Amino acid sequence: MDTSPNPGGRAAAAPLRSRAREVMKSQVIAVASRLFDEQGFDNTTVDQIAAEAGLSRATFFRYFKTKEDVALDGLNELGRRVAAAFVAQPDGERPWTALRHAFDVMTGEHASDPDRSLRFFKMICETPSLKARHWQKQQHWHELLDPEMRRRLGRPAAPHDPAAAALVGAGLACLDAATEACLACDGTETLASLLDRSMGALDG
Repeated sequence: MDTSPNPGGRAAAAPLRSRAREVMKSQVIAVASRLFDEQGFDNTTVDQIAAEAGLSRATFFRYFKTKEDVALDGLNELGRRVAAAFVAQPDGERPWTALRHAFDVMTGEHASDPDRSLRFFKMICETPSLKARHWQKQQHWHELLDPEMRRRLGRPAAPHDPAAAALVGAGLACLDAATEACLACDGTETLASLLDRSMGALDG
């Protein structure tokens, strides 16, 4: 039995603190995104972001480890959504087809605001530190997608079996190729159509 005062109040406070943290993170991301658009990523400092968000520099680093993490924060949640969409595809679909359909989460995000997506793609491509951090986050996507690919292939969870990892890696490479092509054509072709072409090139 918990004899400490008001244990229920402490339990209720935990989700409130969590929500408050997410609200503050969202505010910082919104401020940073505006500054990145206005000034460029490299010309925007952590001190500027913190000041405009009403935070101290020390408080900023309680929410984000680096400036790159602010810019790419949404990729973690996006990866989880892609993985969930992959799991949700019908079992009768070919694994490669199911993976393409899971990437509709990405193409849908692009279609809803193509100008914003192009600015984001350009910022990553033009900033070496962001490209490196983006690659690290994409490796996490690989980890999220690999188990479902193994299941669909009927493969055991053996580290020496490369089939699932090869397909997931190829799919992510196709996604990168499609986003780079979308940026190169300045969005005159949709990300969805470019992704169809890039993944189709490996499905002949």
